[in-house]
Amino acid sequence: MFWFYDPTYILLIPAILLAMYAQFKVQSTFSKYTNVRNRYGYRAYEVARRLLNEAGLYDVSIEMIPGSLTDHYDPRSRVLRLSQTVYGSDSIAAIGVAAHETGHAIQHANGYIPLKLRNAIVPVANIGTNISWPLLVMGFIFGLTQLIDIGIILFSAVVLFQIITLPVELNASNRAIKLLESGGLFMRDGLYPARQVLNAAALTYVAAAFASIMNLIRLLILRDRRD
Repeated sequence: MFWFYDPTYILLIPAILLAMYAQFKVQSTFSKYTNVRNRYGYRAYEVARRLLNEAGLYDVSIEMIPGSLTDHYDPRSRVLRLSQTVYGSDSIAAIGVAAHETGHAIQHANGYIPLKLRNAIVPVANIGTNISWPLLVMGFIFGLTQLIDIGIILFSAVVLFQIITLPVELNASNRAIKLLESGGLFMRDGLYPARQVLNAAALTYVAAAFASIMNLIRLLILRDRRD
């Protein structure tokens, strides 16, 4: 019965509200600045290529992938993947996203420690994401404390991953702004909207980390009640 009526659900309300706001903020900000073109007419993939070359990362390739805001850097294959809505766009929003992903490639090349830590716990975090909640549900329903404890340990790996992700993403955004500014790719009036796009994206990671932490606190409270 705890699953449906447990009062600890109140702990999740702030996290849900923050997540909703973050999602709204990133979508509205990206949509707003998607219609603002950079003055020099650069395409996002051109900016990414130029920034990678300036960092000496000639071996990092750039690919277009399906979807919207599916952009990411793959450290295993050393490929920067830009979504269809970003790749060929000359909007400030798209260029900000491309520069952010370039920041990740530079982090990888420079051996940025938080990125190394995040990549190291990805396998455990993936297991935690897929298995922790089924174990927790079965543990609480059938009163199996050992299953609950295993589920909490696995979910803790997910929380740790979310926490480590924060400095990684914030650092990549800071690198992006500095790269755009030092490279002379934007007029100063273009840096502000680019920063707004990146700040909105960063908020989604803050929301995800906060939600994970609140969920973990709730699980620990529920686990403590069984003793």
